[in-house]
Amino acid sequence: MASSGLFFKDGKKRIDYILVYKKSSLQVEKRSTFEKNLRAEGLMLEREPAVTNSDIMFVKIHCPWETLCKYAERMNIRMPFRKKCYYTDWRSKTMGRLLKSWLPRNPMKLDKEALPDLEETDCYTAPFSRARIHHFTINNKDSFFSNSTRSRIVHHMLQRTKYEDGKSKMGINRLLNNGTYEAAFPPHEGSHKSRHPIKTHGAQNHRHLLYERWARWGMWYKYQPLDLIRAWKRCIIYSAKLLILFTFSVEFITVSKEICEANETIMCPMCKRNCTLQKLNESCIYAKVTHLFDNGGTVFFAIFMAIWATVFLEFWKRRRAVLTYDWDLIDWEDEEEELRPQFEAKYSQVERVNPITGKPEPFQPFPDKLSRLMVSVSGIFFMISLVLTAVFAVVVYRLVAMEQFASFKWYFIKKYWQFATSGTGVCINFMIIMSLNVVYEKVAYLLTDLEHPRTESEWENSFALKMFLFQFVNLNIIFPNSQRTHNPYLCLQMGVIMVLKQMWNNFMELGYPLLQNWWSRRKMKRRGQSMEHKISLPQWEKDWNLQPMNLHGLMDEYLEMVLQFGFTTIFVAAFPLAPLLALLNNIIEIRLDAYKFVTQWRRPMPARATDIGIWYGILEGIGVLAVITNAFVIAITSDYIPRFVYAYKYGPCTDQGYRQEKCLKGYVNSSLSVFDLSELGMGYSGYCRYRDYRAPPWSSTPYEFTLQFWHVLAARLAFIIVFEHLVFGIKSFIAYLIPDMPKDLCDRMRREKYLVQEMMYEAELEHLQRERKKNGKQYHHEWP
Repeated sequence: MASSGLFFKDGKKRIDYILVYKKSSLQVEKRSTFEKNLRAEGLMLEREPAVTNSDIMFVKIHCPWETLCKYAERMNIRMPFRKKCYYTDWRSKTMGRLLKSWLPRNPMKLDKEALPDLEETDCYTAPFSRARIHHFTINNKDSFFSNSTRSRIVHHMLQRTKYEDGKSKMGINRLLNNGTYEAAFPPHEGSHKSRHPIKTHGAQNHRHLLYERWARWGMWYKYQPLDLIRAWKRCIIYSAKLLILFTFSVEFITVSKEICEANETIMCPMCKRNCTLQKLNESCIYAKVTHLFDNGGTVFFAIFMAIWATVFLEFWKRRRAVLTYDWDLIDWEDEEEELRPQFEAKYSQVERVNPITGKPEPFQPFPDKLSRLMVSVSGIFFMISLVLTAVFAVVVYRLVAMEQFASFKWYFIKKYWQFATSGTGVCINFMIIMSLNVVYEKVAYLLTDLEHPRTESEWENSFALKMFLFQFVNLNIIFPNSQRTHNPYLCLQMGVIMVLKQMWNNFMELGYPLLQNWWSRRKMKRRGQSMEHKISLPQWEKDWNLQPMNLHGLMDEYLEMVLQFGFTTIFVAAFPLAPLLALLNNIIEIRLDAYKFVTQWRRPMPARATDIGIWYGILEGIGVLAVITNAFVIAITSDYIPRFVYAYKYGPCTDQGYRQEKCLKGYVNSSLSVFDLSELGMGYSGYCRYRDYRAPPWSSTPYEFTLQFWHVLAARLAFIIVFEHLVFGIKSFIAYLIPDMPKDLCDRMRREKYLVQEMMYEAELEHLQRERKKNGKQYHHEWP
């Protein structure tokens, strides 16, 4: 019964795709025409009613050998035809064996015995051709085309088959939208669980193997089996998640010591009424926590993170080159991508000759494209202004709440007014961020559809850019809510929002599908279906009860990782714990995604991509923005530059020319200005202190900026220029040193090109000689 859900009733024809429709649907004529045209294209169809719902009908699709060959040639699919052979000199082999024997085994690598030998990655490939079919290694026609390739071919045919007369009346997507069909998906290869251990009995299918070696929580420390994921799911470069390892540093004692011992320094009140005067030493713990993040190590950590971002992206390009080669995507180009059916329907009356293919195709006139783009850009700016309005509203709230909590009647709230302000601010920020996220997705989808992109990749790139801009600006609501980015309450706020956002995303990605699948099983029980009967359901009906992959595919996964990359690089000077939280989240995220794909979602539709698209450009832009942001954060909002100026210009070590611990003695007093409490007119007398560089009230220019203020300002601006030039210089130098493609990969590609050409000539010659012998003639040919 395990295989009954994978084949037709005859037990021989493999099911490559499943269509689902309701018998009560009124689109009978469209469905009939569509299936008739599918049969005319060479597909085999078989209907079977659902076991659990009398209104549901399944259409099983099988693609026979002749149709697979025809469309594999038409789609220019590369297929294996000869085992790979790499030339390695004896020195390299010997050194490799010695290093392997000396070095300890990497515990994060998967055992080779635990993974199958994927033949596709072990063979040279060439575009399939029926005229040269004898060149390819076809040991078994049933397994020559992999399951993912078969599904991709059928999906291609479903997208191009008409259901009515007219250029725009075609494609399974339109039939899904108008209710002709309820769903269309390739089936899973069986259950992801087995009664027997995988070590003793092996994996019963790829899905079971992926569950054991990828989705199971016990594999949290292992590398991902990318080749196996690619064979099962999508030929797209996604699985390299951003795993980050960082360290932190702590520096200061002197400044916090002065604050803790300042029992006679009176700080100015935070409000005009019902506010008590506080002594500086009451913020002792606050100062110690602040100096954990605001110290000289922050500068070097920010530089390290900027360099790390460059190294990460450069090595990602090298890794991408290796994956692109191993997965036969080197020669795959965007010109092979087909037009979106929506684009064809909109501009079917306007055609031009494609400069690449020389064939007529729908064309979007430039005035129409420009007008739509202008409307889209206007919508983007409107949404960004909406975010800025929310930022302004939150800042106003914090100012009002600060005064209200500081003058509150309850002693506990009055004492911890900063915590109360930050706590309520976190709640408001989180609600705004999550509320706007819902609006952003709908607006981005509407604006992208309004532009009518030509191909699916153009649509995805445009949608991705809008979503990133909206989400990135939305995430920055947190940042402007404090005058000092290194205060512990802002760090707490950023940490809480980052954790809550990740928890919500994980719930929506896995928890929500789990609840939906549970509800689906509950409805089956209400119809009187027993659990024993449910176990005997065919595979296609089990898949129908799973959740479909979202409309945007991996868009949300990319967006989540890119935003996390920005959070860990742009805000690292303000929140150094972000990389650590990102590391912990990614360990969980990888297994959650794996479990979701293998157990809770229907099998994704195979797709091809040579890189991560527009996301790489966004990541590079984030790397540049991170340098600029961290330079301003350190220079403008932290105490690093004021302390530096004091130590060199105003401290006790001015004449010594270097910094040491005693050089900061007296810094706290230097950074506090004096205010006359009698000017408040509320019965106060004496003087209080506040953070600034202003002249005292008894001077000739009271409350004007002092010379120290201008020295600090000049040092801040100088630091920004030096920091940016230094880091950008280091980043550029590292990017120049690291080549985009490994040298051994270049040699392998050149050798493969040479061997493929030789093998083609040899195979052609052998074929012609066999043909001549059959005809009793001797064949002789000299290659030109």
